[in-house]
Amino acid sequence: MVAAEDAGKIGVAEKLGIESGMVVQELGWDEDVDDNLRAAVEEQIGGDLLDEEADETVSVVLLWWREDDGDLVDALLEATGVLAEDGVIWVLTPKTGRPGHVEPSDIAEAVPTAGLSQTSNISVADDWAGTRLVWPKSTKAKR
Repeated sequence: MVAAEDAGKIGVAEKLGIESGMVVQELGWDEDVDDNLRAAVEEQIGGDLLDEEADETVSVVLLWWREDDGDLVDALLEATGVLAEDGVIWVLTPKTGRPGHVEPSDIAEAVPTAGLSQTSNISVADDWAGTRLVWPKSTKAKR
């Protein structure tokens, strides 16, 4: 049974497009985050997640976001500060019916204001959903 659990943990990191050796930053950590997801990502990258203080270029940002966390546009702008040109931001929000649930329309409104594009949504844990954000193709050429 442990092997199946390990396979599931690695599976979620792969679903997020996270590969060995990637630099991953975590923003918005709190006691309600999914520790299995965090462990899977750390196992996949072979190291620790970077925190808010990191200033190196990152491939992926995991942004844990809840309804009462403030201004999502500001958080996304902060997250893009060290994001690589081909980087990805995953906005991780509580699923419908869970405390702190964020309406998909709130994310959809914030994304273009922050200069990003929304590409997909997936379930990442029992209580958390993920929204994948990237730089728009037209922005990449200008960066």
